Amino acid sequence: MSVPLILTLLAGAATFIGAILGVLGQKPSNRVLAFSLGFAAGIMLLISLMEMLPAALGTEGMSPVLGYGMFIVGLLGYYGLDRLLPHAHAQDLMRASSKTMPSNIKRTAILLTLGISLHNFPEGVATYVTASSNLELGLGIALAVALHNIPEGLAVAAPVYAATGSKRKAVMWAGISGLAEILGGVLAWLILGSLVSPVVMAAIMAAVAGIMVALSVDELMPLAKEIDPNNNPSYGVLCGMSVMGLSLVLLQSIGFAG
Repeated sequence: MSVPLILTLLAGAATFIGAILGVLGQKPSNRVLAFSLGFAAGIMLLISLMEMLPAALGTEGMSPVLGYGMFIVGLLGYYGLDRLLPHAHAQDLMRASSKTMPSNIKRTAILLTLGISLHNFPEGVATYVTASSNLELGLGIALAVALHNIPEGLAVAAPVYAATGSKRKAVMWAGISGLAEILGGVLAWLILGSLVSPVVMAAIMAAVAGIMVALSVDELMPLAKEIDPNNNPSYGVLCGMSVMGLSLVLLQSIGFAG
């Protein structure tokens, strides 16, 4: 169980990379940020639809009704949570940093930190659950989550730094959102550690696949397009799918498959 927890920790810690970039003033180009978001979406879509959901449906004792039902529960659950949360995004903060007073920037950044933290919590659960069932797929999910955590950390840290002039506070606020992801993984370990039934684990995996698909389609791909309107985010998506597909084939060929 330590390896899934370590993967969750590393994925959440990637937020600090973005935070450090934000306070050092070395902001990646919008094109790079948008491509990384599309790349993460491609990884999540391929793993969710080609690996996680089929694996869940193929578990002995799992009925198609339960499997697809849990997938839909994951989809609808994500959209429901998304509608309830504060809905400021990275590009909103970047625009705010040049158009509003520092106090307003700080308030907006705090609200975004809250929203990102609540969004990140289920991602921590997803990383842990996936890695617990299949380490190979868990590595892919951890990579995808880490990739899109970097722009999130940057989006929070840069405006907080502009508002307060404190690098420590900027990194701290950005880090809180990453810690929420780690907390999700820890709670999943505490709660699910005693649930050894393969059917229960498969049902959770199907729901997580639904969450990952919704996150990719509703959050990552539109955000990539808004950050860089002049380029098609599908390039990043297709590259993410291709790289992840090839890596899965390579891992299976050397006997690393879970």
